[in-house]
Amino acid sequence: MLIYGRHAVEEALAGAHVERIFVARGVAQTTVRDLERAAKDANVPLEFVPRIDLDRALKTTDHQGIAAELPELTYADADAPFERAAARSERLLIVALDQITDPRNYGAIIRSAEALGAHGVVTEARRSPPLSATVAKAAAGAASHLPLVQVTNLPTYLEGLKERNVWVYGSAGDGDVAPRRVDWDRDVALVIGAEGHGMRRLVRERCDEVLHVRLRGRVGSLNASVAAGILLHEIVSGRDELARDA
Repeated sequence: MLIYGRHAVEEALAGAHVERIFVARGVAQTTVRDLERAAKDANVPLEFVPRIDLDRALKTTDHQGIAAELPELTYADADAPFERAAARSERLLIVALDQITDPRNYGAIIRSAEALGAHGVVTEARRSPPLSATVAKAAAGAASHLPLVQVTNLPTYLEGLKERNVWVYGSAGDGDVAPRRVDWDRDVALVIGAEGHGMRRLVRERCDEVLHVRLRGRVGSLNASVAAGILLHEIVSGRDELARDA
């Protein structure tokens, strides 16, 4: 799997398993020196190639002459998030995506989920993008460090979580619960719906409560990945406060 662009490659070197770096001949020497230093620190080989080879491999010329080869992303077992939470002695925190089909949004949510300590991201097979280089690039290396689970039917999966004493919280502009009013000392699945469409009826019906992010400006909605990041931060901050008060 290839990602490209200086910023994306530098972030991947800092946070993901990178197999090789490719640099087109003619890239500015200051950039080359920085990449060589970062690649050396990460013990990743760096190879100089003709620019046209990158054009052909990436099917674009908009790559800044820099690309990285990452391992192919794979889906994890459905129990992987539970195992991750148990290994950390933490309350479970899963992010479930309903109809998020844009790979950049998917990757950005993976990045926020990993950075904020979630234990996995779950998608439904028929209503999600494939694990691609675009997802990996948007995730900035986080996809290599977080269980990504794909299920056949999201409403059924959520019902199974509830049978395991996991609280399911949806998110919607018309949600009636402010996240700061929730006791987050419990196992949680946070459901993020698609922009414009929100959660499907059957998904929303599986939610114990529906959260909202209070908006103060004239814009009536948030990008799905932004909403996910805000709500994840609220959950983690709420747990931190409970830990300090204990």
